[in-house]
Amino acid sequence: MKVRDSGMPNEEMWSEFFDAQTILEQMQLTSEVENVVDLGSGYGTFSIPATQIISGIVHAFDIEPEMIELLERKAGQLLIKNIELHLHDFIADGSGFIDNSIDYVMLFNIMHHSNPKQILDETFRILKPGAKAGIIHWRSDISTPRGPQLDIRPTPEQCKQWAVESEFIISKELLLEPYHFGIIIQKL
Repeated sequence: MKVRDSGMPNEEMWSEFFDAQTILEQMQLTSEVENVVDLGSGYGTFSIPATQIISGIVHAFDIEPEMIELLERKAGQLLIKNIELHLHDFIADGSGFIDNSIDYVMLFNIMHHSNPKQILDETFRILKPGAKAGIIHWRSDISTPRGPQLDIRPTPEQCKQWAVESEFIISKELLLEPYHFGIIIQKL
């Protein structure tokens, strides 16, 4: 099931919105993290830099064959060995990982799905106890050059509420200038 239109621009424009390395650091992705799942990896904006930070494997999921093919080409050009690509509908079919097996989940610009709690429940299921997930999304309180329609963008308050309903605790909140917010959630 595809997430509602994200208003995702072309890759060149998209990359101007982020300093991915800095954002991953702010979102507490460290070398101590072993296995990461990136749900909705898109162009690999965060998947590729994550491979350079963590000690294990980045599992990049996307439903679009073009995105997986693009990410496969990039990984090959950069000689990245610690990434596994999944052309898979994780919303309809789950991630396929066993319970309590993943160290970090990236939920970046995906929470505008019509049932975000379903995504959070799967994230909770696969995360190890004590592990974290990061939520990043377009802000709805300012004008942005792209992104989903304002009426489907979640607010930080909504994301926190959904996370708590899925049994997470809120670990940290961030403003990711210029157009995004971040929330780090943790499974106890």
